[in-house]
Order: sequence, then C-alpha cells, then structure tokens
Amino acid sequence: MTDPRPVAASAVPSASGPRDLSGLAFVDPQTALDRSAHLRGDAEALAALRADPQSRVISLWRGRPLFDAAGLHLLPCAHPVLAEIAGLELFVGLSEGRAIFARDLSAFEPEGDRPDGAAFFDASEQRHPDLPEGVVFAELRGRMGLLTPAEAEIAATARAMLEWHRSHRFCSFCGTESVPEQAGWQRRCPDCERPHFPRTDPVVIMLITRGNEVLLGRGPHWPETMYSALAGFMEPGETFEAAVRREVFEEAGVQVGPVRFVASQPWPFPASLMLGCHGIATSSEITIDPVEIADARWISRERLLGVLAGRDPEISPPRPGAIAGWLMREWLADRLD
Repeated sequence: MTDPRPVAASAVPSASGPRDLSGLAFVDPQTALDRSAHLRGDAEALAALRADPQSRVISLWRGRPLFDAAGLHLLPCAHPVLAEIAGLELFVGLSEGRAIFARDLSAFEPEGDRPDGAAFFDASEQRHPDLPEGVVFAELRGRMGLLTPAEAEIAATARAMLEWHRSHRFCSFCGTESVPEQAGWQRRCPDCERPHFPRTDPVVIMLITRGNEVLLGRGPHWPETMYSALAGFMEPGETFEAAVRREVFEEAGVQVGPVRFVASQPWPFPASLMLGCHGIATSSEITIDPVEIADARWISRERLLGVLAGRDPEISPPRPGAIAGWLMREWLADRLD
C-alpha cells in the first residue's frame, strides 16, 4: 500500500462529458506550468531569466518546501539566503509569465525541531533566521490544501526532481558520479557518457466495490484509524488492470473482475504517478497479507458517508485533496460507473 495523499491530478473525460474533479485538490484541466523544455539547454536564455527580477525560486530543505500562511513562499533569484547556501538549482519552467527555478537548501542547519524520521507524519517546521516570521520549511503533505494548481505542480515537480538528483548521483552502468545538465533535467556520466533521466514509478490506487460495499485497508505503519483505498506499484510487463487485480488479491485475498481507469495524480514521495482505478470485486472473503497491510474491511455506503463526514469512531476521513477520498466521493455520487 502507499500513502493516499497525493498532490496534483488529471483525468480523462467520461462518457457523459468531462469528469467532475471539484472534490480533488489542485486539479487544472490545462496544466498550470509551462515546462519550456526548449530552454533547458540554452545557457544564455536561462541566465537572462535568472537575472529577471520577476523570476522566482522555490526553495526546499530536505524535501520540505518553503511556505508562508498563504501557500508557497517563492524567493527572488537574488535573495541573500540563496546566495549564502550552496545547493543544486534547476529550471522548473514558466508559470504566470515568470520563470520558476528550484533550489536545494538542504545544507542549511536550522535551530530547533528536526524531522522525526520514525514518525508517520512529521509536523515540525524549520525556519531560517533571515526570512520573515511565519515563513517556514514544512512537510508538503501537510499543506497541500493551501496550494493553487500552479503552486501544486511547481512543488510536486521541484520535490521529485531534487529527490531524484539526491538518490541518483552515480551512473548505474559504471558507478562514476554523474553531473547534472539540461538545467537539472538530465544527468550525464563523465566516464561512459551515458545520459540518465528522471524516473516516475506508476502506482495503481483502486477503489474496489461489491454491491453496496467498498473495500478499505490500513497500512502496517499507519495510525490506527487511517484507512484508504488499496494501492501498489505496477510491475514490468503489467497492464494497470492486471496490477489492480494482483495487488488486491495479494493484500486482501479478494478477487477482482472488471477494472477501469478513472484519474491520475502525481505523488512526489519520492517519484510516483498514482493511477486511480475502480474495480468490481467477484469475491468478498478477506485474507490479508500482514506484511502488506494491517487490516482490511468492507464498509457500507452509509458508513462511508459517516467516515467522510468525520463522524466514524474507528475510521478517520482522508485528507482534503487525496485521490483516495475523491474516488470514495465519486462512488457515493454514482459517478464511477
């Protein structure tokens, strides 16, 4: 299973017209970010954009973007904090007529609270003394609801790309440390000259229903009341339909018949694309794999209404913007068939 709280989404039209995505945060049918790939190899154009006072930088400390009370806190390229902390910079693209760069400020050593690596969700915040009060580095998953569609795409792209650079420093063929190029969108081995490109891992996340009931599960390390749609990584040579059937059977022992794709959502923790699906179960007996999940259960439509309203004593509602919660609401509204 995977954490059911992604960041941005896209969808395909349904037979009755465009699907209603109003309940899913950060959705923009037309992408809010112009990635401007043609500029990535143009050093002169990038230098001009970096010198433009309208250009901005999304700064991240160990994967945590910089936020203020309204959303992302973007810095001018010439901000002193950026000058004093060394770190990889990449070109994200153009948004609302201005260039956006991303900068890794992980070398900064903040005072006070540090992230708790053992916690399921760490709400600690880190502040730089030269930034205004209330401007902090914080976990992206905890502040998704603050972001506009443009900010969400910028944050997801920047976080995923910087994590890729951190975890893929060395050539997978010869082991030599590679170097960034193409404004951060590629790495190249100086020894064997092989190029390396960012990766995205497809994950199926599926709402499995049978009549008036829906199947929910809880990950082994999740809080006791946190249940979600089942999910899992696709394997090589597999269709998304086959991945849905395999994952549901492996985790819960439930057989699945018809499967259809509903919507997709990037999830940069570290680099996944969530493929939201709806599957119809052909069996109901649950036999969990305790390595994969701690619990799975069928709940009725009526109980799911209480879960989403925050009135269920055993199951907490999903965070706003989660594709799992959106799939649940779509099913309750009879919009998944």
